[in-house]
Amino acid sequence: MGGELGRRRFLELLGAGSGTALLAASLGSCARRGPGGADGRVLNFWTLDLAPKFNAYVLGLIAAWEGQNPGIRVRWTDVPWSSVERKLLAAVFARTAPDLVNLNPPFAANLASKGGLRDLTEVLPAGAAGAYLPAIWEAGRQGVGASAEQFAIPWYLTARISMANRRLLERAGYAAPPLQWSGVPAYAEAVRRRTGRYALFVTVVPDDSAELLEILVQMGVQLLDGQQRAAFNSPAGRRAFAFWSDLYRRGLLPREVVSQGYRRAIELYQSGDLAQVATGPDFLRNLQTNAPGIAAVTAPYVPLSGAGGEANVAVMNLVVPRQSALAAEATRFALFLTNGPNQLAFAEQARVLPSNQVALQQLEASLEVALGPAGAAAQPNGQEALVLRARLLSAQTLRRARVLVPASPGVKRLQAIVYTQLQRAMLGQVDSDAALATAADEWNRYARARWG
Repeated sequence: MGGELGRRRFLELLGAGSGTALLAASLGSCARRGPGGADGRVLNFWTLDLAPKFNAYVLGLIAAWEGQNPGIRVRWTDVPWSSVERKLLAAVFARTAPDLVNLNPPFAANLASKGGLRDLTEVLPAGAAGAYLPAIWEAGRQGVGASAEQFAIPWYLTARISMANRRLLERAGYAAPPLQWSGVPAYAEAVRRRTGRYALFVTVVPDDSAELLEILVQMGVQLLDGQQRAAFNSPAGRRAFAFWSDLYRRGLLPREVVSQGYRRAIELYQSGDLAQVATGPDFLRNLQTNAPGIAAVTAPYVPLSGAGGEANVAVMNLVVPRQSALAAEATRFALFLTNGPNQLAFAEQARVLPSNQVALQQLEASLEVALGPAGAAAQPNGQEALVLRARLLSAQTLRRARVLVPASPGVKRLQAIVYTQLQRAMLGQVDSDAALATAADEWNRYARARWG
């Protein structure tokens, strides 16, 4: 999700399984074709892991758009997440890049920084940005001022909320989890002392979730400056490194946070050993299957945040490679895919969130209607009502959400450097201030080598 979550985490938030079926091994064999255009123009469109579950939805949109745009045929190719970067780079090298492609923000930003994506500013109609959540639209821009480029049109979103075990909360003396990170130390101590369990799990495994980077931003840490140099070796950064190092050394975080990823948090929560987990609404459906006893005492809560109250959002984008000869048509198609009615339909089918403002308003309204009067969760369909409440809470979170970790080139390297040094501090191998300084030095050496 920049706040980029990794495909496995994003699919967990979607409620999708890890075994999405692939239509064929090669790009050509997994294409979906509509009726031919009169003049033979073909707009090549790539998505990530949507087939075969969403075939009817995507093919229906393609048919509708082709009907409105005679003379252009859309060729749809669904690509596995695990191979999209390799396949797209190979296509760019062979000058066979698609006209429109669904990418996660880090890879899209990396391509944009190398001049591989079209600046959409010159082909977007006036006022196009107004249809989308402002903070989400802004996340698809690169550069500042007059030189800024719009390299992406936002599509679907996910926003984490807190799922918490009410029984553990009550035993720890809490009616709800804390709202801000500043309340976590006392909360974590109460949970550990009174229940023998842990309050939360935030991994520092370098190649896993970016959640901790997002939390650092919520805690007031600026990661990079305008020249892509480290800005995190600051008073806020030192407080944040000391915060997490201290929690770990006091035994208030599971020991595995330095060695295991997000999946371990799910396992601990399902076993009743964790008071809360940050995840998406459909986690409740899986929990009802995998751990019905824990599901029965689970409730959704607003996500933890910093003093500013900002939450993180994960974004999936649509971008136009620079090689496309149909940039204007591809942009029109992207705007069609992401308009209010089409986003609302996809949000309801895939249980994701729309980036379109009208679609989001309509989704919230439909969830409120489905929930019915207060107390509906106590009725026989209480578990389904709980899922609906979680979805509504997740949608409402978007009003104060943004991509906390901008999709700048090298962000995964930044994560690896920061996490590795924080691990050292947590394990007592080095003072937290020294670990932070080392991380800043390592990143700056990398940045100088890459950008000069």
